Amino acid sequence: MKKIGFLSFGHWSPSPQSQTRSASDALLQSIDLAVAAEDLGADGAYFRVHHFARQLGSPFPLLAAIGAKTSRIEIGTAVIDMRYENPLYMAEDSGAADIIAGGRLQLGISRGSPEQVIDGWRYFGYVPPEGQTDADMARRHAEVLLEVLRGEGFAQPNPRPMFPNPPGLLRIEPHSEGLRDRIWWGASSNATAAWAAKLGMNLQSSTLKDDESGLPFHVQQADQIRAFREAWKAAGHAREPRVSVSRSIFALVDDRDRAYFGYGNDNDDKIGFIDEKTRAIFGRSYAAEPDVLIEQLAKDEAIAEADTLLLTVPNQLGVDYNAHVIEAILTHVAPALGWR
Repeated sequence: MKKIGFLSFGHWSPSPQSQTRSASDALLQSIDLAVAAEDLGADGAYFRVHHFARQLGSPFPLLAAIGAKTSRIEIGTAVIDMRYENPLYMAEDSGAADIIAGGRLQLGISRGSPEQVIDGWRYFGYVPPEGQTDADMARRHAEVLLEVLRGEGFAQPNPRPMFPNPPGLLRIEPHSEGLRDRIWWGASSNATAAWAAKLGMNLQSSTLKDDESGLPFHVQQADQIRAFREAWKAAGHAREPRVSVSRSIFALVDDRDRAYFGYGNDNDDKIGFIDEKTRAIFGRSYAAEPDVLIEQLAKDEAIAEADTLLLTVPNQLGVDYNAHVIEAILTHVAPALGWR
């Protein structure tokens, strides 16, 4: 069995070709797709966070709304850029969203990727300390978040408070029990995957990673997952970790699918640079008739290693079509691969 969810970037565009033409469309359709995915039997609704972009930039109102409209599906992010985040305020927002959802929040965070503007986190009021990088700042924000999510008191109470305090030091409220174990780190390298394991975070690995060996993408990603699990075991954590990978996968079952994705131009990995120093490998997309798709996916080593698969969806094609994309995988592909 494998958990299968979707991952939406929440793109919106006023273009006549888009069915998601405004921020309102993007947010409300995201809620509707999560409800539809739950009805279809999918396991997760995940959202990418980008600032200064026509995408989903403020995840917690969305996550809370989905939590109130659903009852079973996991609700998460993949990922939130920690360079932009106040970890204490984030602990409050995530705690509230998780309580509304009844403990279904799966919060993916990371050091971030290239954004729409130069050093966008500076506009949010965050500057790395002298001698540190923005990546160092993101990891420090993450460490603070993990610490406060433990639920232990750390703040000195006012001796004359407006309302009575419980005894001892005070913690961030609302506190959601168990959320600390449902934090995931989006890692692009083997080293950051091992770092996440030591801190007791689950692993999210996307459709790109640092090219560290020259091997095919899915092989490098499988190696990353194994390095993560080895570091987790060495750290001595009591629970079992979780690992997700994301993929663009389309089962061609009708004329719409063939018109949108039947062109077959994304069958190979690609090499590029996400910044001037980092060579990255980008994983291929999968689009084929179900029987061919089953054969291709059975050879993907990283999918086999992960317990959770996130299907990246083309959200601008609308809720109904994206629900069809999810249903096609659940119905025509997942059972044959032992995922269902």
